[in-house]
Amino acid sequence: MTLFTRRNLLASAVLVGLLPTTALFAADKPKEIRIDWATYNPVSMVLKDHGWLEKEFEPDGIKIRWVQTLGSNKALEFLNAASIDFGSSAGAAALVSKINGNPIKSIYVYSKPEWTALVTRKDTGIDKVEDLKGKRVAVTRGTDPHIFLVRALQKAGLTEKDIRPVLLQHPDGATALIRGDVDAWAGLDPMMAQAEIRDGARLFYRDPDANTYGILNVREDFAKEHPDIVRRVLKVYEEARKFSLANPQEVEKSFIAASKLPKDVVAKQLAERTDLTNGRIGKAQRDSILAAGLALQQAGVIATSVDVKGALDALVDDSFAVASH
Repeated sequence: MTLFTRRNLLASAVLVGLLPTTALFAADKPKEIRIDWATYNPVSMVLKDHGWLEKEFEPDGIKIRWVQTLGSNKALEFLNAASIDFGSSAGAAALVSKINGNPIKSIYVYSKPEWTALVTRKDTGIDKVEDLKGKRVAVTRGTDPHIFLVRALQKAGLTEKDIRPVLLQHPDGATALIRGDVDAWAGLDPMMAQAEIRDGARLFYRDPDANTYGILNVREDFAKEHPDIVRRVLKVYEEARKFSLANPQEVEKSFIAASKLPKDVVAKQLAERTDLTNGRIGKAQRDSILAAGLALQQAGVIATSVDVKGALDALVDDSFAVASH
């Protein structure tokens, strides 16, 4: 058989559908990208409102499905269950989840927040962490506020056994505090800012450096199967972050629309406790997450047998990184 004849046969086979075509290969693309939005991730709300991901993937016939997450624990649960492909969490929460077997990669920074502190009411007499001994403290396990609480107790020479943890989701924790059902709360913005302004709650213990960064995570399987899509998602995320920096009023607008919170509450979180100036997971972010992991190991939350630095190296994947400035 001549080369010319073989080429003719190959062309005919493609025409009659005997061999895969470009259209068939395109079927390997996902039909939709499932990504979370959260009030603790301002960039996600701007991204959702402007429809930039939808525009990016419309030519591919790929839909975007937005899923709200109420805390790092929920975002990480959804990732572990393959209910979403991209999810927002605190860096330390992602590390603990990775150590516990969640197949995720951390690929992007959406904020440097001071989104958690220890909160109480005016009338409790609680002024320092040591005052929490024997007290009821609302907390959402598997989140940065939980990790923040554990580290604060550790610094004060206490453990979770010295308090009475009340396990609630973040909004319910705020409600329980104001109602008097608990004495303190490991708070999270914007509920924390709302409790301050509307209900006179007090932030009695703050440590901005113990708040780990806001991190975007992706399922490992999704990243392996669709690396180009992950890069494109991050490209659009980065554009949204830069837009948010240049247009704070647009962030505020999206925040108010999504949360239904008053402007003064939103302004407190965004203006006072949210930094959007970096999008890459660099040394500062790694050091912050590692410090939290080592503190949790010392506190007994992470087993002594775990190689925390090795787990962090396995978690962070900067191969998808885009230019950030």
